[in-house]
Amino acid sequence: MSDNWDEVSYVISSSYRVKVLQRLADSPATPSTIADDTGRPITHISRSLQGLREHELVDLLVSEERQKGRVYGITDRGEAIWETIEAQNLA
Repeated sequence: MSDNWDEVSYVISSSYRVKVLQRLADSPATPSTIADDTGRPITHISRSLQGLREHELVDLLVSEERQKGRVYGITDRGEAIWETIEAQNLA
C-alpha cells in the first residue's frame, strides 16, 4: 500500500498530472484532446504523459512509431491510484 501512496504523491504534486489522469479516467485521448479538454498547454500535457507513463499509470495505445494521433489510456494501476486520489479528496 505504501507503494500506492508514493504514486498518489507523485500525481498530486503536479496539477498537470492530476488533470491528465482525471481526463484519461473518463476515456482514452490524444495529447491535443487532453490539452483542449483541460485548458492546459500541450507541452505540459506531453511532459505529464511521459512521466505518468514511466510510472505505469498511463499507456500508449497505438504503436510507438506513430508520431501523430498518439492515443493514451489509463492503466489498471493508474485507475487504482486515481480512485485513491478521489476517495481521499486529494485532487
